[in-house]
Amino acid sequence: MRKLKMYVIILALIPALFITSCKKDMPEIVAGNSYSILAAYMEANDLDLPDMLTDWITTAENVNTNIANYYVFDLRNATDFGNGHITGAINVTLGNLLTTAESYTDKPIVVACYTGQTAGHAVMALRLSGYADAVVLKWGMAGWNSTLSAPWTGNLNSTGVGHASWVTTASPATSTYGTPEWTSTSTDGASILAERIDVMLAGGLVGTLTSSVLTDPSQYQIFNYWGETDYLGDGHFVGAFQYKNINLASNGVAAINPDGNALVYCYTGQTSSMITAWLNVLGYNALSGKFGANGVIYDGMSSHKFVASSVVDLPLVTN
Repeated sequence: MRKLKMYVIILALIPALFITSCKKDMPEIVAGNSYSILAAYMEANDLDLPDMLTDWITTAENVNTNIANYYVFDLRNATDFGNGHITGAINVTLGNLLTTAESYTDKPIVVACYTGQTAGHAVMALRLSGYADAVVLKWGMAGWNSTLSAPWTGNLNSTGVGHASWVTTASPATSTYGTPEWTSTSTDGASILAERIDVMLAGGLVGTLTSSVLTDPSQYQIFNYWGETDYLGDGHFVGAFQYKNINLASNGVAAINPDGNALVYCYTGQTSSMITAWLNVLGYNALSGKFGANGVIYDGMSSHKFVASSVVDLPLVTN
């Protein structure tokens, strides 16, 4: 009788064992801790923002002089690329950026676009994906040749000078917020990162013209990525934080409200494009201030202005 009871128990347990085994083989949706896994992975692998913003930009003169030492990825549309590009450049999109890069691993990649801003998103994606020496072409193709300078010259704006929304007051104190909430089908940091990079690239350049922010700066949580001297001297959006502590190591990202729209702006929109891309990979709702201060207080800027000497007038090839 005792043996019979044992057989019954064993038979009852067998289906449960199969069910448990099947559950372990099924992919899980990881809720709540996806951000924590990703953040820990990025910090442990030197993918924190300060690491990403080290030697991330280069000049047209340097690229032209050392062209044999670089691969140039040009993000402009096919027509504009065909009408004139850097010798040897490869026409790519944000969508095929990483798959194209797989064939170009033995030299640093320089990413060019119209103004150097979309290139920031691309270079951040490349650097987070293992291409640590990828760099942005400063000023984009607008700085390479004067025939291509219109995207910059056409967006220099001074409407913020004297505007009520542009002030010289001290920076307000930041608050502390929780982390972004999102889910991933992956459970390890590397896979989650790859997934989040794809999401960021699919969204394209996320930003807004800095001149348009003047209408209602309060709709954004604004971060000015300057030193305090320029923040007070050149001025800033009313309510903007003078804040360069965006990072994982000291949890500086906690100053960003994950439920709001964070606007990051700099002098030219190139650094803020890099920062915005990095934040969006982490799951924040971040926008880059397009053209930076050049697009809102151009005449009131003391430095970092797009000027005639910013254009080098280097050769273009067509095909």
